[in-house]
Amino acid sequence: EVQLVESGGGLVQAGGSLRLSCAASGETFDDYAIGWFRQAPGKDREVVSCNSSRDGSDYYADSVKGRFIISRDNAKNTAYLQMNSLKPEDTAVYYCAVGPAVFVTGGCMEPRYDYDYWGQGTQVTVSS
Repeated sequence: EVQLVESGGGLVQAGGSLRLSCAASGETFDDYAIGWFRQAPGKDREVVSCNSSRDGSDYYADSVKGRFIISRDNAKNTAYLQMNSLKPEDTAVYYCAVGPAVFVTGGCMEPRYDYDYWGQGTQVTVSS
């Protein structure tokens, strides 16, 4: 079983940056797919970005493409989401999740893909 703990959220002005971290424990997540999600008040949870496997591709939602960067440090069992040029509409609780490696293009972004483990979330608030 994998336990995930997100950190790095906070309050930032529009145009600013934050880096979220997702620390995993319990077992190594080298071969897992990693996803970052967010849920704003009154809205459904949406996938923001994912990395399909240890040496796999990165994918981004159109709303964050060019502004967010997903990365992973397998030696530290930690994943990151660098968020730049933040907008008020990025305000949400952000979650990381891991699941089996995916070898289908964009598979980890698909709604039907089941992530096995989830973190508790970290709040990101972007003021205008």
